[in-house]
Amino acid sequence: MAYTINANARPAGFLRAVTPVLAALGDALVAYMERNARLDEIRRLEALSDSELAARGIARDRIAHHVFQDKFYV
Repeated sequence: MAYTINANARPAGFLRAVTPVLAALGDALVAYMERNARLDEIRRLEALSDSELAARGIARDRIAHHVFQDKFYV
């Protein structure tokens, strides 16, 4: 006897309508959490003295660039 599973089955009825909304909400929540964590990092670095920043190899005017360097190419 053989069993098969349809992994590409779409939810029916109400779930079909709600799934894209929930996916978009989840994406927005992830983006918010990432942005919030990066803003916390910027605030933490801005609270350091110039000598502490220099010890980390960061200029004060480059803090945002340092925090977002993986997202933007400048």
